[in-house]
This record gives sequence, structure tokens and C-alpha cells, in this order.
Amino acid sequence: MTHEPQNPPPGDVQRVAAPPVSPQTACYPARPAPLTPDPLLPLPPGAVRPAGWLRTQLARMLGGFVGHLPQLSPWCRFEGNAWFDPAGRGEHGWEEMPYWLRGYLLAGFVLDDERAIQESRRRIEGMLRTQRADGWFGPEHNRTAARENAPGWETHGHTEQSRRAPDLWPNMIAADALRFWHDATGDGRVLELLERYFRWQLALPDEQFLPASWQQWRAGDNLISVHWLYARTGQPWLLELAERIHRHAARWDREIPTWHGVNICQGFREPASWWTQSHDRSDLDATERVYRHVWTLYGQVPGGMFGADENCRPGYFGPRQAAETCSMVELLRSCAELLNITGDAIWADRAEDVAFNSLPAALTPDLRGLHYLTAPNMVQLDAGDKRPLLENGGPMLAYAATHHRCCQHNVSLGWPTFARCAWMATRDGGLAAVFYAPCAVEAKTAGGTSVRIVEDTRYPFDETITLRIECREPARFPLYLRIPAWCSEPAVALNGRPVAVPARKTPDAGWFWRPGACEGQADWLRIERRFEPGDVIELTLPQRLRMVRWRLNRDSVSVHLGPLAFSLKIAERWQPWDGVEGWPGWEVFPESAWNFAVDIDPDDPRGLELRRKPGEPAEQPFEPDAAPIELTLRARRVG
Repeated sequence: MTHEPQNPPPGDVQRVAAPPVSPQTACYPARPAPLTPDPLLPLPPGAVRPAGWLRTQLARMLGGFVGHLPQLSPWCRFEGNAWFDPAGRGEHGWEEMPYWLRGYLLAGFVLDDERAIQESRRRIEGMLRTQRADGWFGPEHNRTAARENAPGWETHGHTEQSRRAPDLWPNMIAADALRFWHDATGDGRVLELLERYFRWQLALPDEQFLPASWQQWRAGDNLISVHWLYARTGQPWLLELAERIHRHAARWDREIPTWHGVNICQGFREPASWWTQSHDRSDLDATERVYRHVWTLYGQVPGGMFGADENCRPGYFGPRQAAETCSMVELLRSCAELLNITGDAIWADRAEDVAFNSLPAALTPDLRGLHYLTAPNMVQLDAGDKRPLLENGGPMLAYAATHHRCCQHNVSLGWPTFARCAWMATRDGGLAAVFYAPCAVEAKTAGGTSVRIVEDTRYPFDETITLRIECREPARFPLYLRIPAWCSEPAVALNGRPVAVPARKTPDAGWFWRPGACEGQADWLRIERRFEPGDVIELTLPQRLRMVRWRLNRDSVSVHLGPLAFSLKIAERWQPWDGVEGWPGWEVFPESAWNFAVDIDPDDPRGLELRRKPGEPAEQPFEPDAAPIELTLRARRVG
């Protein structure tokens, strides 16, 4: 029977920098000693069910090219694929298939899509059958010198030494897919395979372990999987392997070893991952230091990314410089990992910036095509060669379902990561609202009580989030609500009664930083109480218009509302471009003027007129004509 809420006292309400790491009464797998405890814990795939605009992104993803890559991409076909042959023989045995599978698999469980789950099951079963007696799994050519003759093998960053050593990089992504499968199903064979595989890694000679190449720059991906397995088995030798991985990894704690954009978005978190074992604060600080350095030099633009249209290049840092789609999804993944490691809400702010302001522009609104590069100031998406303004030659900007090979497969990880991590668990038996979006979460709380929370919101296009508690009986647990850095005066009501919100603590200027940051710091509101069935919490995050001045980028400005950055609406002409039957590519040309400069004083931004469209956001709110918010301001045409 559902009980009407009786407006009981709100309970204990606090403002905290991060969820606590004690008492350790977590209902989900957590890092055991001697690793540092994790403040936020990922929930099993499927615990969060997206609704509204978020569900649209995932459903269109599975209905679009991502869900049809087994037909569109030779690297994802099952037959003849080296990833599924028991002896590891065959073709297409590098990064593309596991790139695609890990995101496709997550999307299947998040949406409870039976077709995607069964397609994923077939491939997971195939990978499990590839493990050899010595522990290696996957394509045989990735561990032999013959790999350069294998179809589809890449040579990026390889030295003569690394060509003679096993290439562990593709298996790092495959391990992600296997871990996600275990998180969703509890399949114990994944633990057995990874244990044998990591014992094989531990026995490799030093000269063959993570030599200079992709695998050394991205060794943090390997480290995460080793720590994940340790959290589930507690085998001490895994910590020995973790120390070896860090010792051989690129030294992100000392320098920036590569200026390749995707490497940066993956590699910069390795010192923070190692901090969980070293307990040396300088390792944790190194990750933030790299972030600051890169984004200060090349990220002085809205959208959360930085200019690396392959690599960051001195002098190429303006708003026409672009980011790979791979970089976007890898940064989202890194932010999720750093939330788990630190509990620091600034990583959720940074992830939202990318998810709301950059990732949607990387794909067509129907998610049936993508392009390789996206920039804040990008007014024409044609197939022409843009060198040297963009580092890569060829059609980097036109949309297609069958081009842009790495991004074509890796983009699958973006929205599923965002949806899965919209809610996370805490070590004190609570739940944390990480990314606000329409959805429902069902998870265990303190004492093992299962609770369902329905989240009704138009966020990020509105400022109110309503949470309805559904449980069979009263349940006492802490609820954590993220307060973004841009929000200085949040408001909370419980069953219609206002709740006093503690003032934000003085920010630590050395830690809470991002380019163009507003005043304040991201933190959490902790509500500990005995929740009754039917309780309703209403959180309001007032969104005020603000202008951000990018002083290191020619003193340019951008206009923001909450987590959203505005862009000029330009009439578009979509012209068919190279494609295959049923999957056309597209070039996009401007049909209206685009060369305007804002004619408003950033320090006195009057004259901004905001209009919110009534009702629910459109099914695809990231389509220009469907934008739920419009802004009018004074500008001058230039040029």
C-alpha cells in the first residue's frame, strides 16, 4: 500500500565535498584495502533506466549506425573475426570490435534491449573461447611479430622494440567489455579469464611489457582492470602487477608524454588510478595538473574539449581547432572513473560540459552518421581537405556511417557511460544523483533495502529536478545531490516543505578549477533520513545567464546558461555525400549569415533575452529547430 507523505522533518542535511569513505557499508563492489576506498561506486548496467531525451539518444544509437555496425563495418562482423576464433586466427583483430562492443553492450543493458544483449552475448562467448593455455586471449597476431601483416593492424606510435613485443592495447578495451558483461550478468568466467590473462602479463619479460606505443600511453586502462579484479578476488599478486603497470606506463605524473588528443583524454587519469595504491597525494594531483595544463593551452573554448585535431599543435588553439569524437567519449569515461576514485563533483561538471555541448554535434540528430572532428566555431561541414588548419587531411568534417574508423566504433561508449553513471552508489549505503536527466534508478541502500527513485526533469533545459521515492517500506539511507559549480543558491523542498540548504564552503582554489570557471566549487548536498514511500524531493538549481571571457584565447567570450553553452543558429543545407545504400553521408552548408561578434560588455551583460519553450523538450532537443531554449542578444556582423 502506498502511504501519503506526512511532511516529516527533513533529517540531517549537510554540504560535503565528496561522499564519505566510511563507514564502509557499501551494497556494491568497492575497492578493498590496501587500495584507497572509493567514494562513488558504479551501479550494475541496467540499474538506471533513462527516459525522455536521454532515452532518445540511446534508442537512436541502437537504431542508427552503432546498432548496425555488424552489417556496416567489417571489423564488427562475427564470421572470420580473429577476436572470436579459438586459436585467435582471422581478420580485423585490433581495436575496432572491442571499442564498439563495450558501448553497444552497455547500451543493451541500459535499455534492456534484447537484440543488443544477445548480439553482445554471442561476442562475449566468442572472446571467452579464445583464451589459450598460457593465459593470452584474443587475436594471436597481437602478440607476435607477424602482426604487421595482419589485415587492419595499426602502426601508430610503434618503435622497433614495440613491434617485437605483444600489443596489449586492444586487449585493454576487450577487458572493458568483459568487465561490463560481468557487472551486468555476474558471469564468473570473466574473473577466471582475466586472472589467467593477468598472470600471463606478470610473467612477461620487462623488455616486452608495455613498450613505447599506444599501450604505454594508455596503460591506465590496463591498471583499472587489474584493480577491478582485485576488488572482486583480493589476490595480492594483482597489486604486484598494478605496480609493474605503473612503472612501465608513460609518466603522466612528470610530463605530457604525447600530445595526441585521444591519448591525453585516456592517459591523464593514470596517476590518479595509481594513487589508489600508492596513497601519495602527488599522484592524484598529477592528474589535475595535466588537465589544467592541457586545457589552459588548448581548451580556452566552450564545450569542455580542447583543440587536438589529431595532436595539439603550438599556435593552433582557437575555436576553429577541433576535437576527435573519440576524445569526447574517452573524456566522459575518464570523468566517470575519476568520480569513482575521488568523489569530486567537478568531474561531473566537466563531463556534462562535453555531453551537452560537444558530443551531440559530433553526430547527426538521428544518430545515423558522425564526423571525425568537431570544433566550437564550425560553420561548414564539407568533405574538403582543411590542412593545415586541421592537422589531418581528407574528409574530416562530413557526416557518414561508414567513415572515420576509430570514432565510428568508439562513439558507442559515450551516451551509455553517461546514462549508467547518472546515479552511483556510496560506501555509506546511499545513492548519489550524478548526472541529472529524466530516468529511474533501482538499487540497494543501507541494510540491503531496495529503493526505486523516479527522476522527473527537463534538465539541462530547465532548473528543477523532482525525485520520487518508491519503496515497499520506509528506508533510512543518505541521498547525495550534486550541486554544480555554476549554481550558487540551490533550493530543496521535501514533500512541498522548503529545506534549509547549508552555505557552500570556501572553495579550494588549487583544486576546483576549469577554464572559464564561474565562482564557487562543485559539491554535494547530503540528505540522511528515513525516507517514506511516496516522499518527493524537489531540487532547484537556478540557472543564470553568464558570459565567460576566455582571456587566453584573444579575450573571446561565450554565453552560458547553467551547464549549456549557446551557439548561433544558422540555417542549414544538407547535401548527400559518399555513403552506402540506406546510409547516406552528408555535407552541411550554411544558408544564413554566420560571421557575427557579440556586441555586449561581458562584465555588464544586459540585453540578453532568454526564452524557454513550454512543455516537454522535443524528442531530440539537440536539433537546432527543436532547441528548448533560445537566446536573443545584440551582435555585429564582421568581415
